[in-house]
Amino acid sequence: QVQLVESGGGLVQTGDSLRLSCASSGRSSSSATIAWFRQTPGKERDFVAGISWSGYNVHYSDSVKGRFTISRDNAKVYLQMNSLKPEDSGVYYCAADPVVRGIPVLTDYYEYWGQGTQVTVSS
Repeated sequence: QVQLVESGGGLVQTGDSLRLSCASSGRSSSSATIAWFRQTPGKERDFVAGISWSGYNVHYSDSVKGRFTISRDNAKVYLQMNSLKPEDSGVYYCAADPVVRGIPVLTDYYEYWGQGTQVTVSS
């Protein structure tokens, strides 16, 4: 079991920065791959960034590469978001894959999910 709680969302302007946090707990949390997904109304959740249980491997979607940084510190995973754009807006979900197999980009592989945090970037 893994429990996930996101925080750090908010309303910002284009070009601003935000840092999202995902606090994890539970028996499998330390060995789980953690990823961030973004969802906008009427659309599926899209992969944003992921980090392996060790923290050594990371993967980003093309749309955020060079602007977002994912990191891991014990039981917390952070998503530092710089140079934000309106298209970065959405509900950001933290997800955990307890199986050691790389960093999946599909939601199907993630067994545990947080409640989400809203990020809104105004133009």
